[in-house]
Amino acid sequence: MKTKNYNMELIRTTSFVMVILIHVTNYYCRAYVDISRGEYLFSLILDTVSRVSVPCFFMLSGALLLGRTERLRKNGERLLRFLLVLVFWSIIYYFFNVYYMDTPYDLRSIFFEPTEPHLWYLYATIPIYMVLPFFQIMCRGMSANMDKAFLLMGSASALFLYFSSLLHEEAYYDVPIIGDKVYTFYFFIGYFVCKYRDKIKRSIWQIVFIFLASTSLNIVLTAWMTFRRGDHYERFLEYGCPLVIISGVSFFVLLMQIANGQIQLKVHTRKWIDRWCSCSFGIYLIHILFLDNYKKFVDPTDISAWIAVPVLTIAILAASFVCVYFIRKLSFGKYIS
Repeated sequence: MKTKNYNMELIRTTSFVMVILIHVTNYYCRAYVDISRGEYLFSLILDTVSRVSVPCFFMLSGALLLGRTERLRKNGERLLRFLLVLVFWSIIYYFFNVYYMDTPYDLRSIFFEPTEPHLWYLYATIPIYMVLPFFQIMCRGMSANMDKAFLLMGSASALFLYFSSLLHEEAYYDVPIIGDKVYTFYFFIGYFVCKYRDKIKRSIWQIVFIFLASTSLNIVLTAWMTFRRGDHYERFLEYGCPLVIISGVSFFVLLMQIANGQIQLKVHTRKWIDRWCSCSFGIYLIHILFLDNYKKFVDPTDISAWIAVPVLTIAILAASFVCVYFIRKLSFGKYIS
């Protein structure tokens, strides 16, 4: 039986907390004109730091899956599970939004637009899983030089896609394998970091500096553009932004290098992390129900962001965890969470 890597579990635990923090802080960042600058900057800093979470989720999947040799049936079962999750939660959010939040939605658009925006993650992940068996074979056949060439090509592609989007242009053809988004590239980065982590010759402090420098620059640029425009500017916070890529990769490498990649935790701590991580996907899926309820009844100006952001994040985490914990006790619970 393969030993669980708790560096990866630590990344997973940190990342799903950060995802909720992004959604909470977004509510206040987008209310820039209504809240104080102090509240906005507080929310923006937490939002920007937390942007590493989504890249980490894709990199974790790549690190765990791309190096495997699996039967086609195994990937089919994984893909079927994600499709089941997507269908189930799309139905839940359809009724929640249409009949409770009074948000119109045309079910005919379900293949093109999620019933709830945060479900985009499933729309991005399912296509990757569809071609995962071919990616696995490709990775097994690549030499170290081919790995480097692929990373160089992927980096150039990501830069081109992002800067062309700033100019409101797009490539006539997408780059095969990478596609028109950066998520597949993150998938491969995670695999390469895991494969070559013993050869990444950087000290912990160097990696920390890279993370802090890229994140700080992103905060400054976003704040500058926001103050200049008079409205919250989000382009630098996109997951294809080079600064977010650098922050995400450096954060991932940093946590993977703790204790030489084999962090040792006490039994009690491991049990709690295992419990949280087993519920993390379900927490991601369900937490918007609680956040949207808050948004429906509380405006950003009603409670200061200094108080609302930490309290709301913890409350949503707790409520989501309790719900998912008991959902997973049901006979079908593990299939939808």
